Amino acid sequence: MTERNEAHPNVLDAIVDRWSPRSFDGGAIPQEDLDVIFEAAGWAPSAFNLQPWRFLYAHRGDANWERFMSLIIDFNQSWAKYASVLVFVVSDSLQRKDDGKTSENHSHSFDAGAAWVLAALQATAMGYHAHAMSGVKFDEAKKELEIPEDHRLEAAFVIGTKGPKEKLPEGLQQREKPSGRKQVSEFAWPGNFR
Repeated sequence: MTERNEAHPNVLDAIVDRWSPRSFDGGAIPQEDLDVIFEAAGWAPSAFNLQPWRFLYAHRGDANWERFMSLIIDFNQSWAKYASVLVFVVSDSLQRKDDGKTSENHSHSFDAGAAWVLAALQATAMGYHAHAMSGVKFDEAKKELEIPEDHRLEAAFVIGTKGPKEKLPEGLQQREKPSGRKQVSEFAWPGNFR
């Protein structure tokens, strides 16, 4: 594993500095800042420029917060409850043409992932952190959030200002640091799949 401080010097600092803490201070994020984070996500590339991502969100303490929080697994609730914003990432699985016709959008999940990472990078650049999670009660969330059948609930993420690790249970305190990464040779090689 490559440790954070061992990244190649040409890798952008914004990429190396992004990590996913679990401890947040519970402070509010102004809507203007959140709008900038979402706008950055909107600059993600997508097949045919369809921009299939949708973000459903709640601010900590607003009318949707507890309902949204109940849609992630208990483990994630235990730390995510201190974040400022909880976001569900949804993608449109269809290409919708101007003439009303539709066809499958093969890359909708891939494109939504690109939007998520730009949101995370923008959040980091603005002094926040984002933590994505697949620990979502997917069936319950899809129903509760009224997500149409031709859309896919991909994941959730929280955004906030990093808090002290002491807010976390002891086992998580030890993990509250940037994690290492695989060597390039472990995931990229010339030719066929190995």
